[in-house]
Amino acid sequence: MKLPNVPLIGRDDFSEPSAFRPENMLREVRRQKNMVATSIPEVCILDPDGDIVQFAVRNFDAKPSRDWACFHTRLWEWRCGDLRYGVIGHAVGASYSVLLAEQAFVSGCELLVSVSSAGQIRDLGPPPYHVVVTKALRDEGTSYHYLPPAVWCEADPEVLAVAVEAFRLLPHQIHAGPSWTTDAPFRETETLIASRAEAGAVTVEMEAAALYAFSRAKCRPVLCLAHVTNRLARVENDFEKGLEEGAHASLDLVKAFVDAWFASGELFRATRSSPEPSWREASSDAGLLVVNEVEP
Repeated sequence: MKLPNVPLIGRDDFSEPSAFRPENMLREVRRQKNMVATSIPEVCILDPDGDIVQFAVRNFDAKPSRDWACFHTRLWEWRCGDLRYGVIGHAVGASYSVLLAEQAFVSGCELLVSVSSAGQIRDLGPPPYHVVVTKALRDEGTSYHYLPPAVWCEADPEVLAVAVEAFRLLPHQIHAGPSWTTDAPFRETETLIASRAEAGAVTVEMEAAALYAFSRAKCRPVLCLAHVTNRLARVENDFEKGLEEGAHASLDLVKAFVDAWFASGELFRATRSSPEPSWREASSDAGLLVVNEVEP
């Protein structure tokens, strides 16, 4: 059966610049709010659950950024050593996370990390634990506006190489592997879950495919971490995130990666092809790598 001209996969203007540009919208935000154009923190974190925001306010005295020109959100910032960190809470879903990423990078962000709340697709042990998303299955809509249709969107190998090496000595349970990005969490049927698991996904979240597509299309460094906290509520006493709602562990990973990234002096080059990764990948195990697994 011939498919109709579906708008989502029918576009072919990927090299054409957008008429609606984030820097122009921010210009209007600043005009309306009487803001001066200044830079936001170099490091930005997207925090769908809002737990990192609360932790940063309690422990780092994070304050609302005066430099963040946005109609929709508040960015909380603090300083750690020579770097300024910023975090945006409740950035849930593919389209919203990329909208914020677009605005962040034209506002002075140099490195973006997303820490998604995620569900377990493959049993890697009892949650909570973290997965470094190596590639994401594109079961959402936003990525198709940045890259031509494909099943997966790969993370940049340079970003992954730095992250995986930075995480090896951390005292947390950390894996690296493929994720399934969905737009409809309450349509995760048993049939679909089995299909995604067979394809290689070890976790499910709502942002990574879109953020990696944005990263590749716009040549911006983005790392997606999945904080696996649940078994899709198919068992009782689910969604337990750990100490401080998992924020302490998540920020341990973020800081280790950020320190390694800036120490490496890495000049980011978003590769459009898929070269051999510079970090060890267990190809016999659906791309799954145990970065550092600690017995509970």
